[in-house]
Amino acid sequence: MTLKKKTFSEEEILIYDEAVIYKRGDIWQFRYWLEKERRYVRLSLKTKNIDVAIEKAKKHFVKIKSETDSGKTYYSKTAKDGVLMYLEYRKGHIESRTTKSIVKGRYGTIRSHLDHWLDFIERDTKLKELDRDSCADYAKTRENPSATKTIALSTIAGEQSTINSMMKWLHKKGEVYIDGFDFETISIRNTPEEAVRRSSFTDEEVWAFRLAIPKYIEEAMKDLTDLENKARVLSGHYLLISSICGLRTGEQKQLKWKDITFQNQTINKEEIDFIKINVRKETSKVRKSRVVKIRDMEYFQNLFNLTTPTHSKQLYGENFIFSFNGINVVSQRAVTHHFKKILEAAEIDVGKRKLVPYSFRHYFITNRIKAGLSYKAVADMCGTSRAQIEKTYYHIDEDILTTQAMAGYYTIDGMIVPT
Repeated sequence: MTLKKKTFSEEEILIYDEAVIYKRGDIWQFRYWLEKERRYVRLSLKTKNIDVAIEKAKKHFVKIKSETDSGKTYYSKTAKDGVLMYLEYRKGHIESRTTKSIVKGRYGTIRSHLDHWLDFIERDTKLKELDRDSCADYAKTRENPSATKTIALSTIAGEQSTINSMMKWLHKKGEVYIDGFDFETISIRNTPEEAVRRSSFTDEEVWAFRLAIPKYIEEAMKDLTDLENKARVLSGHYLLISSICGLRTGEQKQLKWKDITFQNQTINKEEIDFIKINVRKETSKVRKSRVVKIRDMEYFQNLFNLTTPTHSKQLYGENFIFSFNGINVVSQRAVTHHFKKILEAAEIDVGKRKLVPYSFRHYFITNRIKAGLSYKAVADMCGTSRAQIEKTYYHIDEDILTTQAMAGYYTIDGMIVPT
């Protein structure tokens, strides 16, 4: 708008008929009314010289005028503000009974994804200055080929999905002009299949790991009044069970005794102990409940006998499994620490692989495929999609590749017989 003479005093100087400069003490200030946003832009010109002040004011005016005329707003929340808003919104999905849709572990993942985005985009970047190409180099930056720690492409893809989910929400709130970024296609380096291969166990290593645990926790078992001993023993049992059940970390840590059913069946004249695990939808990453049945190998029974006598409340149903009091679950930090120690005790050569407790899930899935289960059966057991199993886990094990190479057949009376 054009300012009229009466709108400014004798000590104010008109800039392009729309803004003014004025003194506060000895320092010149800039003021410009934004009609659409119904507020002033106020800036210190940081000079006592009137000629310098006028020149600076003109530059500020031209820049602001150009941006506002192109549809941008001067006042905008920062990237950091946008992330905080979205996290508060997502946090409500955990706490609200009516909108509960994510587990605490998933909320932590979302927060971690958006922290990486803030590192890339810079925290003080204005949301309304972002366009669809602002994150074109995101994947390339996150991959960082020169880094010693390789970022899995599945992780980067997950981050990009989280970022665009936030942008879609912010767009609905009127905080951004776009509803998502156009991310560049991720390179073929570090494919999901290769990432799984690098983080998986062999059959021999799993057996060596299991055999090393009893000796590793033997000394700690002698004094279970000591907190460090308790963590050592619980971590050992947690890892034993990880090696047979294929659950995600959050699913396994939130198991309660009510989720477990002990079974004994006679199959081919042999008595076999089974465990039925009910994975509740509120603890599942995909928000779907499922039942998993596995052979026990006495791991669950031993843990029940060991921990439940010290539980602070009876009955045991609502008590957490990986706990000595039924309330406080062994920390992931403790599990990871003892996992590394047991790897050393089992003399497992890690090499360039990134073995972590979650690697047991990769092993479980590959093992089930090798055992001949269908993609759908494995997907149902592990709470994922058939497409994900087929895409990620098949063709990654040397035994499977060898079996494919040796496949053959012969014919008898015109009938094909596989060999």
